[in-house]
Amino acid sequence: MSENVYVGNATVDAAGDRGWLLGHFKPVGDVRHSDDVEIKWGVHPRGDRRAEWVTEEKRTALLVLISGRFRVEVPGRSVLLADQGDYVVWGQGVDHSWYAEEESVVLTVRWPSVPGYAVPAQRRT
Repeated sequence: MSENVYVGNATVDAAGDRGWLLGHFKPVGDVRHSDDVEIKWGVHPRGDRRAEWVTEEKRTALLVLISGRFRVEVPGRSVLLADQGDYVVWGQGVDHSWYAEEESVVLTVRWPSVPGYAVPAQRRT
């Protein structure tokens, strides 16, 4: 059934939804809607960082480095992803943040897909 097939480009599609390609935030009925998993194609300029730490995490996450140099912070530990294919997995209850040491592309998979973790857009002055 063609309505159950979506073909796109991660870079193009990610620009429309803060990097997210699949998850609860896609419209119901869209093949990319899922309450089970979220997938993000993150393109980050050098120096980009998460505006605030994620706390009280209710999901498990996998973050894979596609290109660049990307740091993930968890309590008491800093994980550097420097070689293509390096990855880190953290479970429920692990607070975290991140920082792009170089222009980076990362693929993030989180499960389950639950609302409530978006950081409010920052105002530029």
